[in-house]
Amino acid sequence: MKTVRVAAAVIHALNSRGETVIFATQRGYGEYKDWWEFPGGKIEAYETPEQALRREIREELDAGVTVEKLLTTVEYDYPAFHLSMDVFWCSRGDGQLTLLEHEAARWLPMDSLHEVNWLPADIQVLDAIEKAGRDRTDSEEIRQRKPD
Repeated sequence: MKTVRVAAAVIHALNSRGETVIFATQRGYGEYKDWWEFPGGKIEAYETPEQALRREIREELDAGVTVEKLLTTVEYDYPAFHLSMDVFWCSRGDGQLTLLEHEAARWLPMDSLHEVNWLPADIQVLDAIEKAGRDRTDSEEIRQRKPD
């Protein structure tokens, strides 16, 4: 089975209420038209995953991102190919996020991530986001505790 290597961005920001929100895009083409995904795309032979992600976000959303760190790598078998997807935490860089290839986009609060119909491989990313959120909350609670 053919392997397709891609990089995807979990672009996060704070909304007006100070809540973390995640940027999701809806596909406008292909077999999975209308399904939701994290933006990104194929890694070319000459690129690192981070370089590919910056290029793809520029091409798809006409904006820059700051690639912060690797969140997870998803391995998923679609019927026609095997997907190997490096997923990175990202923050917005230069420019406004403008849809050039997708039909819609939403900023989803962390507690609403399951409200859209995600591509199968992207569902695994939700698990990693939720685990990272729990780990961050646990770390913050530990730091805030007063010593006995």
